[in-house]
Amino acid sequence: MHYLTISFTHKNTDIEIREKLSLADPEKRSLFQERLNEFEHTNESIVLSTCNRVEIILSVINCELIVDHVFSELSKISSVPKEELESRGDIYEDNSAIHHLFSVISSLDSLVIGETQIVGQLKDAYKFSYEKGFCDQKLSRAMHHAFKCAASVRSNTEISKNSISIASVAVNKAKEIYGNLGGYTALVIGAGEMGRLAAKHLIANGVNVIIMNRNMEKAQKLADELGEMASIASFSKLSEYINRYKILFSATGAPHTIISEEMIEEKEFDRHWFDIAIPRDIENINMNNLYIYAVDDLKEVVSKNIAQREKQAKVAYSIISKSTMEFFKWLQTLCIDPIIKEMRSKAESCSRHELQRAIKKGYIDKSQEKEVMKIIHLAFNGFLHTPTIKLKEVAEKPEADVIVQSVQYIFDINEDQAKKLNMYKCEYQMENNMMENNK
Repeated sequence: MHYLTISFTHKNTDIEIREKLSLADPEKRSLFQERLNEFEHTNESIVLSTCNRVEIILSVINCELIVDHVFSELSKISSVPKEELESRGDIYEDNSAIHHLFSVISSLDSLVIGETQIVGQLKDAYKFSYEKGFCDQKLSRAMHHAFKCAASVRSNTEISKNSISIASVAVNKAKEIYGNLGGYTALVIGAGEMGRLAAKHLIANGVNVIIMNRNMEKAQKLADELGEMASIASFSKLSEYINRYKILFSATGAPHTIISEEMIEEKEFDRHWFDIAIPRDIENINMNNLYIYAVDDLKEVVSKNIAQREKQAKVAYSIISKSTMEFFKWLQTLCIDPIIKEMRSKAESCSRHELQRAIKKGYIDKSQEKEVMKIIHLAFNGFLHTPTIKLKEVAEKPEADVIVQSVQYIFDINEDQAKKLNMYKCEYQMENNMMENNK
């Protein structure tokens, strides 16, 4: 079994391609993962799709064959040529795949280093995959340790102190443009997490916020949460409102643009609009006094963030490297413990079989069976003591895999049977099972 991740981010893929690759729509993502998991070399899959990245996280049998399959299926569902995807996607295998996963969840690979939304996004992606049956034990192990790693980075560094997000970066950009934002009114389109964050940061800067969302109930709920500086307007009045205000933030989950050039009127005053959605909410528009900022246009502000957090990032990467090593040591231990149990089980089974033969032939009296079995038990325990110690010692060494496979071969231990002896469940699985049992 191998871990594999294919990654498309702001580092290797421009926003136009990321829009096409977006798998934020649950039905589209589900269809893609079905195709991935149907392939004979795929064990499990998780797909993360955000404004800055698409991460395809896999447990596979053969990395080379599955990479080609992923690019083929992703090309079909996104209409991006396979060759284009192959030239852009970063491929991580085994140790580097886990290190990359830990870096992503710890927000070190984010456009905004230290942003905290990524943990929730990955948790949602994992839950989606687990509940749909796209992932189970193998990726659950990796995700369990990923969440532990992210928590360790947060508690041992200040990288997430005064945490920022794409939304807060966009608001800071607006402050650079307008100076003091107090007294302005801004239109926020979308009542999801990014819209909520944008509205929250705007209000913190003294901006009155008007929230528009297709679901009016959701918009009202957000406005109630934000307080008296927030109000709502009907989404049907979008064309009217976008021509009324200087500042606009759009962060919907729409699969296509919601603001087109035909909807926009020429104005004498400058307007600055921040499109923080992927796919983008606003068309490419060239109009006097209208300035549109997409996610990738905020890199100047982001670069300052990177410089400020560089020292903390070094500490965080040290934690991630250590966590990656510990994860693979733990995996090796998982393999060894079942092997030891199976070795002892075989020894006990063989002993009992030979004892019964001896009783049947009259070599040993039936009344002595328990006493003889105790002696035999002590004997095979003594015999297996040294191999047990040696196997546990080798668990943390590079040659562990070769030795473990040799022991499996010598003792004729079935690998699948061994794995069943030590089924692992992460916290989410256990919580989910408890909920099911309490129904």
